[in-house]
Amino acid sequence: MIPSTTPSVLMQIQSKIQKFAVMLSSVLQLEVEIVDNALFRVAGTGVFGKQLGQRLNTNSKLLRYIIETKKDRVVTHSRIDPLCKDCSNKDKCEEKAFLGTPVIYHDQCVGVISLVALTYEQQQHINANIQEFSDYVRHVSSLFVSRFLQDQNSGDNIQKIFLTMIDNMDQGVLVAGNDRRVTFANQAALKIMGINPGNVVGKTLHFQPLTFEDNFRHGHMQHIITFDDRKELIIGQLHAVQDQWLFLMAFHQSHSSADFSSNQEEPQIEAMIGECRPMKQLKKLISRVAPGPSSVMIVGESGTGKEVVARAIHKLSDRRAKPFIPINCAAIPEQLLESELFGYVKGAFTGASANGKIGLIQAANTGTLFLDEIGDMPLTLQAKLLRAIESREIQPVGASHPVPVDIRVISATNQKIEQGIAAGKFREDLYYRLNVIPLRLPPLRERQEDIELLIHYFLHLHTRRLELVYPGVAQDVIDFLKRYRWPGNIRELSNLMEYLVNVVPSGEVIDMSLLPPNLLGSHEVAEEVPPRSAAAEAIQEASVTALEGMERQMIRDALSRYSNKKQAADELGIGIATLYRKIKKYELAGA
Repeated sequence: MIPSTTPSVLMQIQSKIQKFAVMLSSVLQLEVEIVDNALFRVAGTGVFGKQLGQRLNTNSKLLRYIIETKKDRVVTHSRIDPLCKDCSNKDKCEEKAFLGTPVIYHDQCVGVISLVALTYEQQQHINANIQEFSDYVRHVSSLFVSRFLQDQNSGDNIQKIFLTMIDNMDQGVLVAGNDRRVTFANQAALKIMGINPGNVVGKTLHFQPLTFEDNFRHGHMQHIITFDDRKELIIGQLHAVQDQWLFLMAFHQSHSSADFSSNQEEPQIEAMIGECRPMKQLKKLISRVAPGPSSVMIVGESGTGKEVVARAIHKLSDRRAKPFIPINCAAIPEQLLESELFGYVKGAFTGASANGKIGLIQAANTGTLFLDEIGDMPLTLQAKLLRAIESREIQPVGASHPVPVDIRVISATNQKIEQGIAAGKFREDLYYRLNVIPLRLPPLRERQEDIELLIHYFLHLHTRRLELVYPGVAQDVIDFLKRYRWPGNIRELSNLMEYLVNVVPSGEVIDMSLLPPNLLGSHEVAEEVPPRSAAAEAIQEASVTALEGMERQMIRDALSRYSNKKQAADELGIGIATLYRKIKKYELAGA
């Protein structure tokens, strides 16, 4: 509710400032809170979007400090900062980091814009960009105050400020309407795509994500962006902001050599990540056989994702709303496997539950039963399983009457069942019952085209799960991993990516130095990259030093000509945040 006293200058334009807060939050990927100089909450996102118009009564020492001093305030680690010392809510505080910037109007502080980190990833995001965020928010806050307060009747101000914010970013950004027609592209986006504004503004874009997991809907993903007859593979995030779409490109782009010009109207099966020829053929086959009731046997090496395929078949079948029961035949001790599969009745054996137990086959009734590592099933149970499939009924241990069941069986193995049949370890009649539709899952070494796609898939998965900053990947790392033979298949690649996101410095690029020594020295690599000679290394180092010297001098000259750093950045053709980073790198603060 709006306070009963005379509204502050910010509260008078509260609805516009709320829109501004939402846009700023989307652009910087942080929560935003805006208060006026009387500590009334004018706008906010997330948890700060509640109780708008109400006064903050407690724990506002940070905000009071900014209002009184008219200075920025950064808290990189809440709770241990001196200004947090007397906070009564310190032990329960969910804010991990804070950056507050005063809003100055006619030399008075009329409010505070706060960027708040609530997750570890956001905390690192603030800590790695303190100066850039502070300068950026101060710049755009002066814009929105001057434009909003001096001309409140113009309805285009919010859009102008939004585009100004985006144009000052080093991160590539595309803005599109609800019809996906591009209304704006900043310089960073144009540079990444290698085009000029006339090539994309006004064009309708189609975004096709190459991963389909729901939890990646708002994270970094590889997207095929299609417009006219062009296809671009860009890593980024797609967000709905107000009545527009915002595509935020990742700082680190990876240029895949995969061919995405082929027909994209192929089956898009969730969690089955792959665009190589064998995977496309497998997806087509799965989409054809999934709706039927026939048994399926998936053959593939350990770690290739056989259960992922089984679940995909279940989701595409008429049984999708019914149970999917997975059983690893190699993981359950032989003496327990029968009772686990078929269940038992009260008093069936010593130690049995007083109420009996429903078996996993009966639990899968009307649904799908997935028997992993079927080649390890004991011969005695194979006969009972065959009878259950043929008669559609099971006999729990100790029961006098069979129980009808309606199941579809999907089995999987990494063994050559034919050898087990020849050795008398697997029933031939059961094999033919299970192998009605055989599916072969290719090992990762046969899916070289998918390596880069899978690298980014697992980077997305693990950075979001661990709340870490999404890193880039050096091209020589990708080339090396494409040559690696992957004896552990998909599981090994996932484990490697989890290791790398834990050891790479926040926001930086994964390079060869971070790869585990056992991987670099593995005999599983198809060919070694010839090491560069000491002379070549010296030449490269000299070249880099010379280029840095030239860059330092160009920045010094531009700063000497312009007192306004924004003008200096424009002349150099870089963003203001990049300029500040370069000034810090070359120690030009006094230039």
